[in-house]
Amino acid sequence: MISPHGGKLVDRTVPFEKRDQTVHEAARLTQLEISQDLARDVENIAYGAFSPLEGFLCQGDYESVLHTKRLQNDQVWTIPILLDVSKEELNGVKEGDRVTLVDNTRLPFALLDIEQTYTYDRKELAEKVYGTTDHAHPGVARTFAMKDLLVGGKITLIDPLFDEFQRLRLKPVETRVLFNEKGWRTIVGFQTRNIPHIGHEYVQKTALTFVDGLFINPVIGKKKKGDFKDEVILDAYNALLANYYLKDRTVLAILRMAMRYAGPREAIFHAIIRKNFGCTHFVVGRDHAGVGSYYPPYAAQQIFEEFPDLQIVPLFFTAFFYCSKCESVVNEKICPHGAQYRIDFSGTKLRGKLSSGDAPPKELIRPEVAEVLLKHKDPFVE
Repeated sequence: MISPHGGKLVDRTVPFEKRDQTVHEAARLTQLEISQDLARDVENIAYGAFSPLEGFLCQGDYESVLHTKRLQNDQVWTIPILLDVSKEELNGVKEGDRVTLVDNTRLPFALLDIEQTYTYDRKELAEKVYGTTDHAHPGVARTFAMKDLLVGGKITLIDPLFDEFQRLRLKPVETRVLFNEKGWRTIVGFQTRNIPHIGHEYVQKTALTFVDGLFINPVIGKKKKGDFKDEVILDAYNALLANYYLKDRTVLAILRMAMRYAGPREAIFHAIIRKNFGCTHFVVGRDHAGVGSYYPPYAAQQIFEEFPDLQIVPLFFTAFFYCSKCESVVNEKICPHGAQYRIDFSGTKLRGKLSSGDAPPKELIRPEVAEVLLKHKDPFVE
């Protein structure tokens, strides 16, 4: 099986036999409340999804990622994983101290060993990661709302956070065991934050033709206004898989993480995560992890040329559509017919149909999926 990124799957969880002792220690330490998004990053670090990271980036790694898209040890890494705090929140805590991390429930769930606190330039961070400083970009807006200081250091997870979709969640160590038990030597990972339409099915099954198994890994977490809600995405995929996929060739499991909408950089980040889950291949489509018109359509594919040492194999797909003349899903490389025969997989068109209570045409979406979607009265993020 493919090695995790960096060669070793990180485990920053408290051993069972030390949990009670660690809980008592956490109760005596200064508490630092962090957002739900950052708390999910802590979990992903602890479970190895973000291997080789063991915590939030210190300044050397932060600057290296910003300027070279690599950690200081030369490992490919494109998205800075950061913990921002205010001076008031630190409240006398200094480098070398250990603090307890709590989420909005105020219950201790992790420890942080503070190695470094440092300042940063929000404008530079936005420009390097997102390629723009336009506040209309959701990632840029989030960056400029960050607090004044960054804290770097290793984390230790005490208890997992509550997850209403826990039954669909698998850790990297679990997917690796599962893939091995299924006898899969090659696995293609599919990243999604949308409901599945016929075009997605076409891409997934085309990719599956060349490998042993398909790992569908929807991102569940904060999304931008107008995106589909988490429960809608999962209900739609369950309907699709139940009716149109071989059970012994497909695994569906969620990834608890906020979207960054960082386009090319995020495509590499997504590939690394799926490599840690055990995938050997990764689907990269048109405008992967993009938003608006901030990135060229295939920038997320072109960036892979910079990282010949990434090890996971990217599978590139061009724009696809349904051709009424071919009577199938096709792309510009294989379909000779004109635009009058094309039905594009338009997210706007799908949203419009669903908002009006109409079923999208069967050329765009499976009827079983459409039926599930229409049962949700309010399927979109407000």
